[in-house]
Amino acid sequence: MDKGPHTDPHLNSWIWLSRTRDAVFSARRKELHRYAISARQASVMFVIQALGDKATPGEISRWLLRKPNSVSEFLQRMEKDGLIERSQDPRRRNVLRVKLTENGMKAFQKVAKLESIHKVMAVLSEEEIGQLLKLLEKVWYRALRNLNIERHPPFPPVREKEITTTKGLYRIWD
Repeated sequence: MDKGPHTDPHLNSWIWLSRTRDAVFSARRKELHRYAISARQASVMFVIQALGDKATPGEISRWLLRKPNSVSEFLQRMEKDGLIERSQDPRRRNVLRVKLTENGMKAFQKVAKLESIHKVMAVLSEEEIGQLLKLLEKVWYRALRNLNIERHPPFPPVREKEITTTKGLYRIWD
């Protein structure tokens, strides 16, 4: 007997994952609108901050899983908007370094508050967040393997720690 799409657990999981991502993304986009910053600009700013002096268009594209040419074009627009500065690496002339400008840092400090994300995620306990991260990490690495991406972007760029609860050991990021 055909199970149909409504009973396929993989499809249902994917639908819930997609719907949840869309809802959280919409809440985040609404928050960022107050600062006149797009979600894509905010993502690029977070990556630049995480990479520090190693931020290059190529590294940014790897972290965001985007094509290098589309990231380069987007960086040009961000530079024109005064959010970032691109400069030639003094040691390697064929490498461009990317950093936030003073205006970019001010914008980053506003968007780094993550108010909408905290409001949404507050529904989960620390233990549930640990479980969610563990499951999402498994799906993330499988998706990267299916895309033949061997060099994994080290994201999120935060410290990992383990917590022990009555239900077991979990890895969380703080």
